[in-house]
Amino acid sequence: MAINLTPVDRAKYAAARRAVDLVEDGMKLGLGTGSTAAWMVRALAQKVRDEGLRLTCVPTSARTADLARELGLRVVPFEDAGWLDMTIDGTDEFDGNLALIKGGGGAHLMEKIVATASDRMVVITDASKEVKALGAFPLPVEVVPFGWQASRMLIEELLAAMDVMGTQASLRMNGSRPYITDEGNHILDLSLGRIGNPRQLSLALNQVPGVVENGLFIDICDAVVIGFPDGMVELRDITSGTVEHERILFEDTENIFSDV
Repeated sequence: MAINLTPVDRAKYAAARRAVDLVEDGMKLGLGTGSTAAWMVRALAQKVRDEGLRLTCVPTSARTADLARELGLRVVPFEDAGWLDMTIDGTDEFDGNLALIKGGGGAHLMEKIVATASDRMVVITDASKEVKALGAFPLPVEVVPFGWQASRMLIEELLAAMDVMGTQASLRMNGSRPYITDEGNHILDLSLGRIGNPRQLSLALNQVPGVVENGLFIDICDAVVIGFPDGMVELRDITSGTVEHERILFEDTENIFSDV
């Protein structure tokens, strides 16, 4: 099976496998959303089956919840779990300080809530997501449907005074209709090119009327696991200042990803 995976999928799988090695029996986990997080959920379910772990999982989207339940993981509502030990999630971009842009999958509001209610956030990714400066990936901003046009206008005015290269805000669409988040909101994608001061921008965006949350994750991620197509992984832990390297074997991918 592994030989049929694309190089990017092999890298994502390697990162997911290394991240679930950090999971211990009895943990309460936040499960991220997106294509990379889906690899992690599958690898986590396999680990639970192999080792008999007792875990409590809080998903960050309806689709993650559906996948986790389908694979036999114990899923509970966030309010029933309380404080979490760790959240494992993907990212759309990350920089050298482990600041992130998330929300390409439309779940950054729940992802940010869950991640900040965890002792640790571990991000799994491939090397292509690392950037010197955030902003090449469009920055998602979740807004309430009422008056979203006014929110967009205010955001574009705000961006003109920020250290960014672009100021265009586009309504995310799902076919011919606006994309709707799990919370019933819209998403504006900001084409910025480069973000000179992510912290300042994040604070300013959340002051705009109608904005619920933005996709900048600042001082939230504690470690990143970077996967490579040959099975090598790099674990950077910003809290301890350590960097570890390891190789993941692919021989068991047929069992884990037989439905992919």
